[in-house]
Amino acid sequence: MNFTKTTEQSSNYEHLEKMTVADLLFNINKEDKTVPLAVEKALPQIELLVSRVVEKMKLGGRIFYIGAGTSGRLGIVDASECPPTFGVPFDLVNGIIAGGDKAIRRAVENAEDSVTNAWSDLLEHSINENDVVIGIAASGTTPYVISGLERCNENNITTGCITCNEGSPLALIAKCPVVVIVGPEFVTGSSRMKAGTAQKLVLNMISTATMVQLGKVKGNKMVDMQLSNDKLVDRGVKMIMGEIPVSYEKASELLNDYGSVRKAVDSFISK
Repeated sequence: MNFTKTTEQSSNYEHLEKMTVADLLFNINKEDKTVPLAVEKALPQIELLVSRVVEKMKLGGRIFYIGAGTSGRLGIVDASECPPTFGVPFDLVNGIIAGGDKAIRRAVENAEDSVTNAWSDLLEHSINENDVVIGIAASGTTPYVISGLERCNENNITTGCITCNEGSPLALIAKCPVVVIVGPEFVTGSSRMKAGTAQKLVLNMISTATMVQLGKVKGNKMVDMQLSNDKLVDRGVKMIMGEIPVSYEKASELLNDYGSVRKAVDSFISK
């Protein structure tokens, strides 16, 4: 298959080494400003994917992000932030990276080229038809990700993807593709830049919109967040004060007794 990898095309800027720091920063920022507009064009695709995710999660399903390198790390970041933010189990949103956890910090040679490991990795989590697997790859050609989605399709598991090249093998294989065309990178081929930013924005949308749809946010507050540090405890106390007419001390007492903002507020209202 022949298609143009816009993420690999030559940068619109020449002689970067001759630029001042101010020029480098200005031009990087100039390019970054185009990313949200590119994401906006993909909103209908993101909506379809989120709708499928919510549908499956209501049946007891989970999300699995799979990727290699930067893409894999971004999936892990999004997955790891869901439990503390929304109070969900750690195995509800999962990030899997080619090469295993050691690849989070250091590149694992040839890990992204495997056409069998993604499916093996998913089987370790007892993947099933209620789950959704979202492949992340800026290029849209990563064998690890493509092969994983192919096997999922064969087993009637819902598939999505986040890629930055239209007409890529990955976009054609995923049942719910999200394609964000960000164009050439500031440093030619460095897809950790605009492409990575686009992937992060889309991941934020997928997890946040899904959790809101599942009732994990009330109003605009993270009422189910884990109270894992003093800052979050203080935030939780103030959330309670914003919902019911109590002092800081009483709100703190309620939060300590019930362990979550939602339960504290509901207990007070039900009395």
